[in-house]
Amino acid sequence: MKSLLKMTWMEGKLFLREPMSAFFTLAFPLIYLFMFGIISGNNPTPQFGGQRAIDASIPGLTASIICITGLMSTTMTLSTYREKGILRRLRTTPVSPLVVLAAQVIVIFSMTALGMLLLIVVGALVYGVRFEGNFISLLGGFTLGSLSFFGIGFILAGVMPTVRSAWVVGMVLLYPMLLLSGAFFTVDLLPATVQKVSACLPLTYVVKLLNGLWYGEPWGDHLLEVGVLSALLILGVIISAKTFRWE
Repeated sequence: MKSLLKMTWMEGKLFLREPMSAFFTLAFPLIYLFMFGIISGNNPTPQFGGQRAIDASIPGLTASIICITGLMSTTMTLSTYREKGILRRLRTTPVSPLVVLAAQVIVIFSMTALGMLLLIVVGALVYGVRFEGNFISLLGGFTLGSLSFFGIGFILAGVMPTVRSAWVVGMVLLYPMLLLSGAFFTVDLLPATVQKVSACLPLTYVVKLLNGLWYGEPWGDHLLEVGVLSALLILGVIISAKTFRWE
């Protein structure tokens, strides 16, 4: 426990010292929130099925934070540690791979949750955002979505040989997910063929789950999303455990 606390404290400081990670987790979604506000205000819009624009955008923007931190922050941190020999030096200490991974999860999950909280607070203060669901239920969906994407990030970190290759693959996966999953606009606006592609993207299921829980829908209405994300989480844990390398 002591080693986990030390690793978590160190990782937290390193995360905040890295401007790009902090920007895309905490500031980037707020910029989009204000852009939505400038374009349409928080008025009902057909784009979101008649729902108020800012209210409906927060679940998608939260999903985008999950995607960015899962695919980029997690992947790049572990890949960099391996390439620079940091993991090799940690191997000579009593620190286990589980502690290293757990510290990463705790820090990135905390920063992701902070990003969601900032969206909700700023949305409520500036645009009068109304939350119609149950907070505990929303937190459960947020946790499931986050952990499933952390699993993907750990897999990439384990199989990619260099930081450069991890960055390229992460970006190749990131942008289609952000554009085609419904994170920024509803999937119903996309052509039918593109909607089929959207159904194959993990982030689509995070967006659908968070959007439903945001408006108070029961978990029973989202068994498909829960099943897909749970399967991703289990596969992520199994594969990342087998592909974790110190050097």
